[in-house]
Amino acid sequence: MNARVRISSKGQLVLPKAVRDQFGLVAGSEVNIESTGSSIVLTPLRRKVRRKYTVDEVAGMLKYDGPPVSVRDMDRAVEEEFRRQWHAKGA
Repeated sequence: MNARVRISSKGQLVLPKAVRDQFGLVAGSEVNIESTGSSIVLTPLRRKVRRKYTVDEVAGMLKYDGPPVSVRDMDRAVEEEFRRQWHAKGA
């Protein structure tokens, strides 16, 4: 991806959202700046900051290969598990 950005009077520049998203850069992320001849290379440093995912992105990562399950079946399974745990506590 190529993008043209302007350097502010404070020497700051804004990385386009597409670039930040591609490399998982969020506020607080660190990058290494390297001068190579007539170029400047920014390399993301992978530290403790991790990219945050949206619910839709997480849902897209999940995969279920079994038969279709109805909402009613899911409700029953939740109720059965609740009862199992309730009885296991001796309540």
